[in-house]
Amino acid sequence: MASFTDDFNRADSSNLGAGWVQVSGFWAIASNQLSPGSDGGTIILRAAGPMDSSDHSAQVTIAATTAASHGVWCRGNSNISNGYLWRNDGSEWTLFSVVSGTFTAIGSYAAAAAPGNVAKVQAVGSTIKAFVNGVQRVSVTDTAVASGTSVGLRSVSTAAIRFDDFAAADVTAGVTLGIAAEADNAQGLASSKAGSLGATLEADTAQSVAGAKMAALTAAAAVETAQALTGAISRSLTAATATETAQLLTGAKTSVLGVAIETSTARPLTAAGGDGIDRVAAGTPHSLWTARRPRTPAWSAGTPRT
Repeated sequence: MASFTDDFNRADSSNLGAGWVQVSGFWAIASNQLSPGSDGGTIILRAAGPMDSSDHSAQVTIAATTAASHGVWCRGNSNISNGYLWRNDGSEWTLFSVVSGTFTAIGSYAAAAAPGNVAKVQAVGSTIKAFVNGVQRVSVTDTAVASGTSVGLRSVSTAAIRFDDFAAADVTAGVTLGIAAEADNAQGLASSKAGSLGATLEADTAQSVAGAKMAALTAAAAVETAQALTGAISRSLTAATATETAQLLTGAKTSVLGVAIETSTARPLTAAGGDGIDRVAAGTPHSLWTARRPRTPAWSAGTPRT
């Protein structure tokens, strides 16, 4: 599995070293970064060594940027007339498939490049992915470029653009695991392990709490006074909408009286007054008569009462 890296940390020079092939334009090392020069036009740079397979990725740090096309490519041929390019133009990242020099946009992410951004493009089979700072921004299925082992950079030649820390490597596809040929049974634990505890070397005594914490309360800043209720609610009664008429009572209720449970007997009158002839004086009270006694003498009609 092949890989290639370059941090460009070396003396300023127009000679990039044996690891690179300048396909077009004039590239240079400047202040430990890669510069595409300032001649104008679009120029191309590729790693001298190929990847081992067409399934690989390439990435680069954008050290300085401007509103001009610049980016990283993978699965290319020797002069990048084929491959996949992930580039920014100052307002948007766009993923292109390149076939015989014809660029076709197959995905995009709306954001301007910023210094320090890490741009990465990856091709594994027909799945093409693009990342910014490790975050996947585009993932598409595309079969326009089925093979290619070259990686590199493509940029407008301007002094405002700088690159740093290029890296590329093959991507190993996952392997499908077969069915297990053997099953192991869990083994029971055997024996045991014990140890004697030694005497403690130190005993700590609980410490009493010292001091106290308190704070004086400040005077209340405001006093609320109960507010009297204001206003009143009244309602006018409307005229009655219906008049109820008294209803006559109907039916009757009777009851049979039972036999009296007690009988009272008349009592005889008791004696009152004195014996002999009673004399009655006008204006004075008369004593009671004695029951069942003869009156002596008997009264005669027309005779005065003495």
